[in-house]
Amino acid sequence: MGATGLAQLVSYLDEYLDIANVPDYPDAANGLQVENSGTVGKIVACTDACQATIDAAAEHGADMLLVHHGLFWGAGLRPLTDRSYRRVHRLIAHDIAVYSVHIPLDVHPEVGNNIELARRIGLRVIGRFGDYQGCAIGVWGELPVMRDELAGRLEKLLGQEPFLIPAGPESMQRVGVITGGGAAYLSEARATGLDTFITGEGPHHSYFDAQEWGLNVFYAGHYATETLGVKALAEHLGEKFGLDWEFVDHATGL
Repeated sequence: MGATGLAQLVSYLDEYLDIANVPDYPDAANGLQVENSGTVGKIVACTDACQATIDAAAEHGADMLLVHHGLFWGAGLRPLTDRSYRRVHRLIAHDIAVYSVHIPLDVHPEVGNNIELARRIGLRVIGRFGDYQGCAIGVWGELPVMRDELAGRLEKLLGQEPFLIPAGPESMQRVGVITGGGAAYLSEARATGLDTFITGEGPHHSYFDAQEWGLNVFYAGHYATETLGVKALAEHLGEKFGLDWEFVDHATGL
């Protein structure tokens, strides 16, 4: 396998993922979060930048850590002390760059979390739904299968049994997908005319929303549903730039 310059790779990623134009949470800090000395030959992809995945990247000889949830996720910028220091120290000591991409990866039409999940369960995508600051982040389409069949497809794809709220029709037709924490979009799923909604996780009250609106809801795991896009993106980079890559699985079960 070959190697490429970090600047060239970052420039390509920023444009390919449309980082400048897709809205996101401020703490997502999409793009290059940590530099290295300037060359990338091996990528380790993972869902979350945490000590375990950083350590794995170092152990596997990676030059770049490609992640969905980056270093600042959940707490924003913070002093480089305690665990923040340990993470950054390990990255610098092993010359590992970090590139993070959140909503731009969720919505990407080729390697995105949503389109990957939809494609791999056999959903024929027709449109988009789920407004976030003017950006439609979910996909919906036709999937005329029985509810139990879809549960089996999700379990086979993601490696864990989804939690099902069986409040819609047993024979499904119109299915929507928003990976991760997409339960806030249940009302939009209903307004879009969907009978089934797939996401990662949701709050307690969403059970009654689904029940009273007559929606099947599959909670297939926040982590599990957001492994697909980063794998697809790493594979895409490997093919385009001739780079070695691997996915490090650090499942949360959530």
